[in-house]
Amino acid sequence: MLYKQLIELYDLLDSPAASGKAVAEYLCGIDPEINVTTYPLESPKGTTDMVQVIIPGKNGKSNGGTAPTMGLLGRLGGLGARPERIGFVSDGDGALVALACAAKLASMRVRGDVLEGDVVISTHICPCAPTSPHEPVPFMGSPTSTALINAEDAKHPMDAVLVCDTTKGNRIINTRGFAISPTVKQGVILRVSEDLLDIMQNATGRLPQVYAISMADITPYGNGLYHINSIMQPCTATDAPVVGVAITTETAVPGCGTGATRLPDLDEAGTFMLEVTKAFTEGKCSLFAQADYDNFVERYGTMSQLQTFGNLPAVDPLA
Repeated sequence: MLYKQLIELYDLLDSPAASGKAVAEYLCGIDPEINVTTYPLESPKGTTDMVQVIIPGKNGKSNGGTAPTMGLLGRLGGLGARPERIGFVSDGDGALVALACAAKLASMRVRGDVLEGDVVISTHICPCAPTSPHEPVPFMGSPTSTALINAEDAKHPMDAVLVCDTTKGNRIINTRGFAISPTVKQGVILRVSEDLLDIMQNATGRLPQVYAISMADITPYGNGLYHINSIMQPCTATDAPVVGVAITTETAVPGCGTGATRLPDLDEAGTFMLEVTKAFTEGKCSLFAQADYDNFVERYGTMSQLQTFGNLPAVDPLA
């Protein structure tokens, strides 16, 4: 349960003065020994504050161990759309969940519940992001390019990645709560992990929800193709298996909408991510079957070209 962390962080982030420094101070106030880094990230489109947290595990690679490392990424354009909209926007839910996971893991570590492997949490803090046209509802834009965020997220090696992102502005998955994607690895869309489905059932007490993705969704932004949103973009910048954790609604809610954050939904998504992290770092959960991936590549070759712009240059290199 992450209600405490979600409420505290929501109060911190629902402000035009929200910053990476404020988040770092909050997290270090829970556990001064965790590694929290924040720094401005600039592009021709604007500036945001990257926040990266490393929670060391008992047998984590940061301590010379061998336990696998889990990455928890919060994807968003921005926390707010000021001055166009006042308040925390729906698009900020992914960052809120990822940071709540970091706070919960830090609290667990202080109390003596230390995970086996390291956990890397990465997101960015931007209270004033632009909006952009998209169907069926407007997108939240980003002050920096997706490619730049991808590169920062991938700075720390991760053996598996969960990406949390608001995914409400569509007609593909129409249920209140959260849904997961099939696993994507190096351009290959694999079957949905049975381990993740089991954990999802435990975290929600309901049947699991899975949302559909297309091949275009796992290609980089800026190629002119339609993407459901940015939730699968990290798979273009890593060789690790990636699964999207989508915060969903029954109706199409714009990312720039305020008053659309529902704590029960975020709590379930964050709890799922934490349970997967605990099991994965102990070697008790897998996001994909290596034999299935190897068989696919042996038969059809690598699909890594889908992680690039392909045979044509980028339509929008700042996307």
